[in-house]
Amino acid sequence: MRILTGLQPSGKLHLGNYFASIKPMVELQNAGQNEMFIFIANYHAMSSANKGAELQNSTFEAACAFLALGIDPAKCVFWVQSDVKEVLELYWILSGITPMGLLERAHAYKDKVAKGIEANHALFSYPVLMAADILLYDAKLIPVGKDQIQHVEIARDLALKFNNNFGEILTLPEAKIAENVAVVPGTDGAKMSKSYKNTIDIFSTDKQLKKQCNLVVTDSTPLEAPKKWQDCNIFNIAKLFLDESGQAELKARYERGGEGYGHFKAYLNELVLDYFGGARSKYEYFITHKSEVRDILDIGAKKASELANAKMAKIRDLAGVF
Repeated sequence: MRILTGLQPSGKLHLGNYFASIKPMVELQNAGQNEMFIFIANYHAMSSANKGAELQNSTFEAACAFLALGIDPAKCVFWVQSDVKEVLELYWILSGITPMGLLERAHAYKDKVAKGIEANHALFSYPVLMAADILLYDAKLIPVGKDQIQHVEIARDLALKFNNNFGEILTLPEAKIAENVAVVPGTDGAKMSKSYKNTIDIFSTDKQLKKQCNLVVTDSTPLEAPKKWQDCNIFNIAKLFLDESGQAELKARYERGGEGYGHFKAYLNELVLDYFGGARSKYEYFITHKSEVRDILDIGAKKASELANAKMAKIRDLAGVF
């Protein structure tokens, strides 16, 4: 079964990005039971990013980060969205059958505008481009968070409408909602998000990482007193890295007292460095070997283009493109 997912190049990756999205995706890839299609959604990023050099840099850095964290081009098709121009052609063809009301009901658009993001056409038509991403490659399963379910439903609606108008050619996608996805708290206890400026970034410098860990909000329990791990932001982040035995050991340290929150912050810093040590080294390698990264992306784009070209030849014919 073909599984497709797009990842926006939206700045530095943090623990929330990894545990909620990237780790489950890499596990799917490594299971070897499905065809994995993974792309960097730089066209989608243009709905909110309008600085050319900044977007180019973030796209390259995202490629380095995803490769460092386990995306394996030998096990999946990995490319940059803009390297396969057919997606824009299908986007336009689908736009011709997309009812305005369907887009006006999109929750993500309304939520982003309510948060002060500029209401431009790219943001409004985002679901149509996402539908083109999915339908161009005959993807069956689309791993998404709950906030993206509606977009997959829109892609399905457009596929049905196209098929009814022109013949059965587009595969109907299904949203794959990951069960038990980790909700990663930020340094302030709220959901970790760049918007809240409460992140712990995977590829920050050692100094920056230590500073971010030290920013985790705690209470004022004295050093010598036992502490409640249940409500501690440090523990709730640290447990993501620990098995049952490791969590039990950390709970015991909290309950017996004698250690301050500074000790636990230092321990969290060690956990992050140990867990991502290999990925951080790989990231530094890829960042300094741009041509190698470009070659990897070009190979992925070639594979994606072969499918896209064949699909678009059929779609053009049915849609009447001369």
